[in-house]
Parts: sequence; structure tokens; C-alpha cells
Amino acid sequence: MINDNEIARCVRKAMDAYFRDLDGERPAAIYDMVICSVEKPLIETVLARVDGNQTQAAQLLGLNRNTLRKKMKAYGIK
Repeated sequence: MINDNEIARCVRKAMDAYFRDLDGERPAAIYDMVICSVEKPLIETVLARVDGNQTQAAQLLGLNRNTLRKKMKAYGIK
């Protein structure tokens, strides 16, 4: 049995549903799809937690502030 946290269980459940919904179609670029699906709400949630302070958000995320700003721009996060 795999020792999962709640986030890992959610990812496993979502991926199981994704593969079921493919109905025989071949998946592509799964990694990028999952990362994009998780990264935007992660950044938004952390920014909300620190009242929009990008320096604090970058520290919590373990990112450089410039990297955070680049990701914010890519996802259209204000």
C-alpha cells in the first residue's frame, strides 16, 4: 500500500478518471497537463494566503521571485 497524503490521493483519483474517460484514445503530454492543472491553483492559493506578497509567496513555494512572476504572467494571475 502506498502511503499518500490527501493531495496525492486526489491526483491518483483524477488520473484514474482521466484514463477511464479516454475511452481507448491515446493520451499525450500528461505531465504538462497535470502540472498546469495543479500549479495555477497552488500559486493562487499561496498568494491569497500571504495577501498578494510575491516575496513571501515565492519563499513559501521554494521559488525565486522572478520565477514566480514568470509563472504568474503565464497563468494570467494578477
